[in-house]
Amino acid sequence: MKKPNLGMWLLSALVFTGISVTSIGCMGTMGTMDGSVGVNIGDQPVWGPTGYDRADYYYIPDVDSYYSVSEHQYIYRDGSTWKHGASLPSGSSYAGYDPYHSYKAVVNEDKPYQNNAAHQAKYGSFKGKTDQPVIRDSRDPKYFVNKDHPEHENWAKEHNR
Repeated sequence: MKKPNLGMWLLSALVFTGISVTSIGCMGTMGTMDGSVGVNIGDQPVWGPTGYDRADYYYIPDVDSYYSVSEHQYIYRDGSTWKHGASLPSGSSYAGYDPYHSYKAVVNEDKPYQNNAAHQAKYGSFKGKTDQPVIRDSRDPKYFVNKDHPEHENWAKEHNR
């Protein structure tokens, strides 16, 4: 019977160790081990739709506008240019808009307003839809992290925050 080659065994061990260390290092760049990779539920407004752990922008078909979750600003058209503002301007095209009772499509892309025609085509049929569940009304504990959720205070006490 042939003896195992010590050099080959050491090389195999070194390669295995390298792969293991690299894999662990890559996991660290993806987020925490608790599964919170890319989660921004706490930053989303309580009128945002449920079902999304991450939302960069909402497209709002009722007013053909966007909301930036990270900037806490609406992005709306003023003539041929897109403007940013903490609220939508007062005007006939925005009259009656209620964020709690309007459809919001999550759009996770950079500068989504540059693809406005595609979003109009894709989500235009949701214009006037008023029954989309919102974070404020959800009883799913994952939304309690949101400081504006009605259950946040209880959640914070329970988690010593």
